[in-house]
Amino acid sequence: MWSATALANLGDGIRQAALPLLAVSTTTDPTLIAGVAVAGQLPWLLFGLMAGAVVDRVDRRRLVAVVDAGRVVLLAVLVAAVAADVVGLPLIYLVAFGCGIGETLRDTAASTLLPALVDRRDLDRANGKLINAEIAGNELVGPPLGSYLAGIALVVPFAVNGGTLAVAIVLILALPSMFAPRAAPGRARILAETGAGLRWLARHRRLRTLVGLASLFSFVDSAWFAILVLYVTQVLTLPAAAYGLMLAVGAVGGLAGGASAARLGRLMGPGKTLAGSLLVATAGQLLLGLTSSPPATVAGLALGSFAFGVWNVISLTERQKNTPEEMLGRVTSTARTMTMVAAMLGALAGGVVASLLGLHAAILLGVPLLLAAAVVSVVTFRV
Repeated sequence: MWSATALANLGDGIRQAALPLLAVSTTTDPTLIAGVAVAGQLPWLLFGLMAGAVVDRVDRRRLVAVVDAGRVVLLAVLVAAVAADVVGLPLIYLVAFGCGIGETLRDTAASTLLPALVDRRDLDRANGKLINAEIAGNELVGPPLGSYLAGIALVVPFAVNGGTLAVAIVLILALPSMFAPRAAPGRARILAETGAGLRWLARHRRLRTLVGLASLFSFVDSAWFAILVLYVTQVLTLPAAAYGLMLAVGAVGGLAGGASAARLGRLMGPGKTLAGSLLVATAGQLLLGLTSSPPATVAGLALGSFAFGVWNVISLTERQKNTPEEMLGRVTSTARTMTMVAAMLGALAGGVVASLLGLHAAILLGVPLLLAAAVVSVVTFRV
C-alpha cells in the first residue's frame, strides 16, 4: 500500500510539472497555459462529492486498479502523440482532465483502504507514512524530476508517469481481497447516496466541525501560498530560482510534520494536537507577515508546513476512526472536495487582498482565523 501510494504520487508530481511545460511548446498564451491546471482541478468541483458514493458501492482495491489503468491508457495516448509531434492543447487538456477525474476516485478510494489493513491503534502512524509518501512524491521529488525529464525530451516524463502507475496497479492488486462493500449497493442512485452521506456528516458534530476546520485551514494556507512567488521576488528581492528552494523548505517541513504527528497525537491527544498545529501555523504566518528576511521566511515556511503535515495526519485518522465503513468513501470525498474548493477560494482571496493591501496583509489575513479555529478545536475535541 505504501509503495503503491509513493509511486502513484511520484507520477502525479512528475506529470503536474511536465504538462505545463508541454503546453508551453504549443502556445505562450498565459490564459491557455493556466487552463492546464484548471483542467486538472475541475473534476474535484464537478465529481468530488459523487466520487465517495461510487467508492462506497464497489470493491475499492479493484477501483484503484481500474482507475490507474485508465490513466495509463491516457498517458500512452499522450506519449504517442508527443513522439509523433502531433500533440495539441485539446489533448493536453483532455489528459489533465481525465487524470483529474481519476484522482478524485483513486485518492478517495485509497484513503479508505487503510483501516482494513492496520490495527485501529496504528492508524495514526500508518497515515503519517502515507501522507509523507504523498508529500515527497507530489511536492519534493516529483515536480523537479518532471522538469528535469522534460528537459531530456518532452515524451520522457509522461512515459515515466505511466510506468510508475503500472507498477502501482500490480502492487494494489497484490493486496488481499477484502475491500468489497459489506452489503449490495442496491438500486439507489449515486446522487441519492451522495445526499445520504452529506446528511450523515451534517448530523455528526465532531466530524462536521473537523471538516469545517480543515477547509478553513486549507483556505488560509492557500491565501499566502498563492502569492509566495511574489513575496520571494518582490519582498525578499531574491532571484526567481530561490522560489524553488523555498518550496523545498516547505516540503521538508511537511515531511517532518507527517513523521511527528502520531507521536504528538498520542502524547497530547487529538484535540490539543490539532489546536497546537493551528497555533504553530499562526506563528509561521506571523513570521512571514511581520518580517522581510530570508531566514525568517525559511522558518515561517518550515513551521507552517510542519503544522499542516501534523494536521493532515491527525484529522485523517479521526475521520477514519469516527466514520462507519459503509460511509467512509462519502465522508472522505466530502472532506477532500471541501478542502479543494476552500483552497481555490483562498488563493483568490489572497490575490485580491495582496493587490489591495499588499503582500504582508494577504499573509496576515489568516492569523485571526487560525486562532479562532484553535479555540474551536479544543472545545470540539475536549473529550
